[in-house]
Amino acid sequence: DQTEALTFADEVVVMTRGRAVQVGAADALFERPQHVFVGHFIGSPGMNFLSAQHQDGRLQLAGYSLAISQPNLPSGPLQVGVRPEYLALSAPDAPGALPCTVLRVQDIGTYWMLTAEVGGQMLRARLGSETAAPAVGGTVWLKVLGEHTCFYQNEELLA
Repeated sequence: DQTEALTFADEVVVMTRGRAVQVGAADALFERPQHVFVGHFIGSPGMNFLSAQHQDGRLQLAGYSLAISQPNLPSGPLQVGVRPEYLALSAPDAPGALPCTVLRVQDIGTYWMLTAEVGGQMLRARLGSETAAPAVGGTVWLKVLGEHTCFYQNEELLA
């Protein structure tokens, strides 16, 4: 049971296809998954991954160009990973924000689980229930880039 393992173990081993892909404390596996598989596997729902291109300090993501502050990222294709818990509604002019079409809103009681689409890519966001539920079919701006954003190349964590 994933919840039990993450709650009681000092160290967790995540394996796929007979090999360990990450060993560490539960919070490290959740916050900084070293491999895309770990990001998908740990958490419910798992981490969101968006395909992007990096060039000269800018990220081309879902048809939008966003400035990024990670100086050591290689140019070329990347995957941007962000947990549903760390996506937040934002103003259209907020740095790192993208316009998303709301596909589904589920009332989970203490939070809303929002399923949205940006440039043909799906995102799930966990929004506090104190926030008004966005309208299905409407547009919301979600802040994708922030301190909890992870960048991957060839499914391995870069930054």
